[in-house]
Amino acid sequence: METSQPDESLVRVGIADTGRGIDAKHLPRIFDPFFTTKDDWNGVGLGLSLVHKTVEDHGGNIQVKSEVGHGTTFWMTFPAHRIAPQLT
Repeated sequence: METSQPDESLVRVGIADTGRGIDAKHLPRIFDPFFTTKDDWNGVGLGLSLVHKTVEDHGGNIQVKSEVGHGTTFWMTFPAHRIAPQLT
């Protein structure tokens, strides 16, 4: 895991693994609900979809870089200061 502050208005979190990586043809769909490349459906394919939604709900964005055989890195960037909405 790596954290940084690219500028005073942003906070960035990177999470990397050294796993099998994600094939480039699958990258456009990895945040789709129920998308999986697994043959067995023990999981339902919601994990990355939920992460994507949660990051966006907090005003951030998520990017991914992956290479088959070398692992994957996810970068999540958030506003450093976020003003909570006022309840009326």
